[in-house]
Amino acid sequence: MTTPLAPTRILIADDQEDVRSGFRLILGSQPDMTVVGEAADGLTAVDLARTLRPDLILADIRMPGLDGLELTRRLAGPDVPDPLRVLVVTTFDHDDYVRTALHDGACGFLLKRSGPGLLIEGVRAAMAGDILISPQITVRLLQTLAPAAPAAPAAPSPLTAREREIARLVARGLTNAQIGEALFVSAGTAKTHIANIQAKLKAHNRVGIAAWAWESGLAAPVPRE
Repeated sequence: MTTPLAPTRILIADDQEDVRSGFRLILGSQPDMTVVGEAADGLTAVDLARTLRPDLILADIRMPGLDGLELTRRLAGPDVPDPLRVLVVTTFDHDDYVRTALHDGACGFLLKRSGPGLLIEGVRAAMAGDILISPQITVRLLQTLAPAAPAAPAAPSPLTAREREIARLVARGLTNAQIGEALFVSAGTAKTHIANIQAKLKAHNRVGIAAWAWESGLAAPVPRE
């Protein structure tokens, strides 16, 4: 008989009580997740994280005492001997915040407006060793990788026609569910295709897939409003 895996233990760090309550309800509804602590400021969050040793910390950017970026550096940074996973969840999507958080060890950067589905997906991605970034941010950051003019590929694409289409949609920032809707397949099927694409491209995550699509000229720039 297989022993069920213990649920992911999560610490929520956010200065807004209603946000913490909403996250607790969303995460607590999942059988593989449990909230083990909450903090309304960064210093308390760091202390709780070091005491409780949760599997994952959800951290807002702007908090009293210590912001989420410094919290990330202290708990997940490259110089931390025993790092913890920190997933940044915030309303602030400044590029500098994203780059700083990821440089200092964050295992994802999500916008609160992205909704509960992406929050749950982000937690599971972090626990799987992946990095999930809100699609809106992914598109904006990766547009800088688009070539000035399409260049002839150095080698034939290793992807099938369907996989190239999925890679293009990943680069546009679509989630698995949205890709499934666009291609009339299930979200699970889209996820399987993405796993196959990652293996073929030797990409660590969907951000790597998106970068490949932009650099290869497969993804056209998204028109700006």
